[in-house]
Amino acid sequence: MTQSLGSRRISGLAQSDIRAMTRECVRVNGINLGQGICELPTPAPVITAAQSALASQEKSIYSAAEGIAPLRQAIARKLERENRMRANPDGEIIVANGATGGYAATLIALLNPGDGILLFEPFYGYHLNASILAELEPQFVPFSGVSLEIDETAIRRAVRPNTRAIVICTPANPSGKMWSEGELEHLARVAREYDLLVITDEMYEYFRYDGREHISPASLATLADRTVTLMGLSKTFSITGWRLGYVTAPAAMAEKIRLANDLYYVCAPTPLQYGALAGFTELDPTYFVDLRNEFQAKRDQICETLETVGMNPVVPQGAYYVLADISRFGIASSKDFAMKLLETVKVATVPGRAFFNSPIGDRYIRFCFGVTDERLNKACKQLRELRGGF
Repeated sequence: MTQSLGSRRISGLAQSDIRAMTRECVRVNGINLGQGICELPTPAPVITAAQSALASQEKSIYSAAEGIAPLRQAIARKLERENRMRANPDGEIIVANGATGGYAATLIALLNPGDGILLFEPFYGYHLNASILAELEPQFVPFSGVSLEIDETAIRRAVRPNTRAIVICTPANPSGKMWSEGELEHLARVAREYDLLVITDEMYEYFRYDGREHISPASLATLADRTVTLMGLSKTFSITGWRLGYVTAPAAMAEKIRLANDLYYVCAPTPLQYGALAGFTELDPTYFVDLRNEFQAKRDQICETLETVGMNPVVPQGAYYVLADISRFGIASSKDFAMKLLETVKVATVPGRAFFNSPIGDRYIRFCFGVTDERLNKACKQLRELRGGF
């Protein structure tokens, strides 16, 4: 070929540190506390319904681009019941190929190349890199420190003349930050003043601790008309490989997102949508209570272990990740630290640099505690070998 391989859109992008550390973990046969795979068992009704659909020709064909109607209807009931949101299943909900697929379709459908998109440090790497791939200009609100409080002044400072959208994640990957209603009102003031689209990733809405309430930004009257909400099923039902999520937005925006979703993905896997439907309609509400209690115990265990070995944790309010401060070890690069940790105690993490635009990211690494009790116990035991340092 006479022209160079690769578009300028992909230039400078590389596989995420999350996936890279998973490969390194496999190489040393370690315990993966890096990638958020979620190893817990998939609920039986979800599996049974998907298996039944796989055996049915009628349920194995293309679905509508926005997903099967019964699933969208179940999502609408869930949104009203649990998120205080009203969404028309026939025009305001799209079943997507994971929340990540929904995010990509949203960017393409609602923003133009050169538009600025505001991310909060620490951010989820896919939010950044998908924005770059869509030819947007990433802009950043700096890390507020271990308190994780959101400062309206900092948001205003980060807005530029070309800023068109703000992305928030609540509960957040990787920090576990949960936005309060007061903080969301601060966000709403800025969004309305500058006429900004708000994109929210609420993948971890069921993973919240210490009695905290999850507040969906679109449930606030001040944000409802400008918010695209991304939610997912991968973590809640332990089906990360199924790639199922959903998007809800006001009808005019949802129609554009549905078209982009159709052009990129055609539809989410139809038989698996029936499995997700069973998760919404057949699981007892105690399933979600038990999920929170189980993961709060896991959070407490990993945070106690990290404190013991001198990796001070930013205790998460939700999600199933924890950032740990590694500065006392005197290793300047979080990637070097993560590799040394993996080689020494066979526990994989993710370098903090994957979640920050600023150099402060090298002070942190991220642990995922969405693993079985057996694997978490073993990982914590191996991490305790670091009490005296490397």
